[in-house]
Amino acid sequence: MAVIRDYTDELIEVAGTRTQVLKGGSGAPLLLLHGAGGNPGWMPYHQAFAQQYTVYAPSHPGYGSSSRPDWIRSMADMAHFYRQFIAQLGLAPVHLMGFSMGGWLAAELAAMCPPYLRSLTLVDAAGLKPEVGEIAELLMVSPDVIKKLRFYDPAQVPDYETLVNLQLTPEEQDVQWRNREMTSRLCWKPYFHNPHLPAYLRGVKTPALIVWGKQDAIIPVNCGELYQQALANATLHVIDRCGHSPALEKPQEFLTVVGAFLAKQ
Repeated sequence: MAVIRDYTDELIEVAGTRTQVLKGGSGAPLLLLHGAGGNPGWMPYHQAFAQQYTVYAPSHPGYGSSSRPDWIRSMADMAHFYRQFIAQLGLAPVHLMGFSMGGWLAAELAAMCPPYLRSLTLVDAAGLKPEVGEIAELLMVSPDVIKKLRFYDPAQVPDYETLVNLQLTPEEQDVQWRNREMTSRLCWKPYFHNPHLPAYLRGVKTPALIVWGKQDAIIPVNCGELYQQALANATLHVIDRCGHSPALEKPQEFLTVVGAFLAKQ
């Protein structure tokens, strides 16, 4: 099969909010929710999933080119936005995947409207308070510090210089700081978790895959174990010699494990 490199980058109106959406591929819908750093653009793993699925990769309200409505001030608010997003675009039942903060958002959405989901994939997800270790400080440190925390070994990240370590333009730096402001609004107190989320997740029977880098220095692997305990139909796959971003640091193992899971749903 030929590699799909084409995708669209559009602004659409959802729930009164101008929303940037990257879209590519064909097949059943797969909605990818980005982390606190913002939409990374069309990445190799988007391209890989687009061979089998129609991939939707929006910028959350307040991030990237999406507008920032006043009413979105918590992760629950953001989940309500995505409930409307899925309904308006006719995506249900959708394969839902969330990375880091986007994993927390995906978990909130799964608890809010399980019938909308065909499957749930959480990748090094925030949202639960660890019992072992702690979630790293992200809002009071420089982007360079976060970059160092993200990976177990940057040398094993394919195309690290072009995908991760690239020089930002002044405009891109402005977007980065705008993203950080929005993350502070959503995740500051309580810090990157919802104390009620374990209770919300009780009874969620959506097939779930939890993927974690064993050496994640941002969100401890214990949080993956807690998600597995909270979700009735979840499998945990831990990737060794890997940090917070397995889709970039261990792409082959990540794509193999997630691809096999999605194909069964």
